[in-house]
Amino acid sequence: MTTLISLLGKAAKGYRTANYVFDDHTVRTEPFFGMALLEHAKPERLILVGTSGSMWDVFFDHQQTDDAATLDLIDAVANEAVTTDMLAIHEQRLTQKLGIPVQCLLISYARNEAEQAAILTDLASHLHAGEEVILDVTHGFRHLPMLALVAARYLARVRGVQVQEVYYGALEMTDPATGRTPVLRLSAMLHMLDWVDALAVYEHSGNYGIFAPLLQQDGMPAERANLLAQAAYFERCGNPVQAKQALSGAHSHVREHPGPLGSLFKEQLSEHISWFRSGSRADWELALADRYLQRKDYLRAITYLCEAYISRATEKFGGNVNQFEDRDRAFKDAEKNQDVWLLKHLRNAMTHGVRSDNRNAKPLLQDQQALDKKLRALRKSLF
Repeated sequence: MTTLISLLGKAAKGYRTANYVFDDHTVRTEPFFGMALLEHAKPERLILVGTSGSMWDVFFDHQQTDDAATLDLIDAVANEAVTTDMLAIHEQRLTQKLGIPVQCLLISYARNEAEQAAILTDLASHLHAGEEVILDVTHGFRHLPMLALVAARYLARVRGVQVQEVYYGALEMTDPATGRTPVLRLSAMLHMLDWVDALAVYEHSGNYGIFAPLLQQDGMPAERANLLAQAAYFERCGNPVQAKQALSGAHSHVREHPGPLGSLFKEQLSEHISWFRSGSRADWELALADRYLQRKDYLRAITYLCEAYISRATEKFGGNVNQFEDRDRAFKDAEKNQDVWLLKHLRNAMTHGVRSDNRNAKPLLQDQQALDKKLRALRKSLF
């Protein structure tokens, strides 16, 4: 089901009739943009959202729902005293007229955090998981469109609805020569929020593969975007060599990507994936250890610290850092170092979820601050 949610504002004499022009060049003449959008988008349900002082009287008078009930609304609107019961007859008549369910939702003026949160809760209670939603933010108080964008993100995450589009009938952009008013689609703002969300997820997890579908939506060919996902997969599986191979292509694709949203974020994304660009395998592993330690992902940080030390030790005796036998020889020699021995016990205890029999590892596994401090000290002492 597709539901149109349209904001109803406050205007004593109603809204000026406009010739709204949509993307397909159709023109719909209406004083209230929500009705033009209703005809254009053809949703299966309409939710009208307004305050106790919104222009319910003017709107329902224009829709010719019930003259007597509309007269009752005039004083109520003037006194900001409209109630749900007053709107019930208009819901019923407009439902019959339009042939789709119509609901009127009274909201507060969103003056503070509590009222703003209550609006999101009320909207969520009127929607169902999997429902598709179109938002019309044309009318209503000027601060409500900002809340509507938050609502779009909230409803998608918490209620599981899909926000198809956000529309705005830009009356102030009416062309004086033609008298036509452009209709703006604002879903790009939601896509920007997707990127901001992805950055937050990356900062927490280190998984830059989350950007792959966003880059694809932004116009990057799937095979190029997927290189980023592959690199993230290999990195998080402890395989920096294959991660580097994938990143070698992904990095240039990100840098050269001309998409509008990718261009906003490519500098920061390029920096996040640039660990592979210089140095040896030991340098890559150490850089990854630093990144995971910064994110407090201790198992991956410890794993990469161990591997970086082994790679460095393998290099020192002229071995092949990508050959198991050479790395195994370096590891056996490295175990003589008490700091490496401690890292090994920490890694084993975390990997297997068991208590360590190492007296130095035990207290660290019980105290995050002590573990963090010790790992940073080991990072300095070993390298």
